[in-house]
Amino acid sequence: MACEQLIEAIDRVLPQTQCTRCGYPDCRAYACALAGGTAPINRCPPGGEAGIRRLAAITGQPYSPLDATCGVEHPRRVAVVDEARCIGCTLCIQACPVDAIIGAPRAMHVVISELCTGCELCVAPCPVDCIAMVEATGAEVSWDERRADRARERYEFRRARLVRDAAERAARLASRAPKSDRLTATSAPEAKRAAIQAAFERARAKRAAYAARDRGTQ
Repeated sequence: MACEQLIEAIDRVLPQTQCTRCGYPDCRAYACALAGGTAPINRCPPGGEAGIRRLAAITGQPYSPLDATCGVEHPRRVAVVDEARCIGCTLCIQACPVDAIIGAPRAMHVVISELCTGCELCVAPCPVDCIAMVEATGAEVSWDERRADRARERYEFRRARLVRDAAERAARLASRAPKSDRLTATSAPEAKRAAIQAAFERARAKRAAYAARDRGTQ
């Protein structure tokens, strides 16, 4: 199996919670490390024992129990915001890897439980501790392949949006900067050529001045 095919196969097995408990920034990064043989298969608490066994079958690594330093396996949980305590700081929105939290600055935020991956990344940034992880109930208990696929798509869409927003913000800042401060990587070669040309012109002017002085002394 080619490396890219192996990465894809592993990524399909991972739960796509993007929780970072494995020590990697997202599920795809962990899949790449597993495919490259630089990471063990027992670092995904959301995948649990069943996930470890599936990874063992794909990678050929021997089964080993879940690494407790990464967390413990537990029933699916989702984030819930305490409406009375939420101050609308938007830090949880910024932390959510799949855009499962909606709200506006200084307005109450709400977690869309159907989209919540249970990653818990929104809990720590909250300055008023108004977010709690509660055990999922009803239809939210199951985290199947369909939901994992949707979570992957939402994560990738969010990443692309953040890159686009950053580029647009940089462009706006550049347009507002003084003209002298707009020297970019693309204009640097032109600026260098202009500086060299100016140096040549100064040298020619000096030579002409010296020549004129010499003629005057003859």
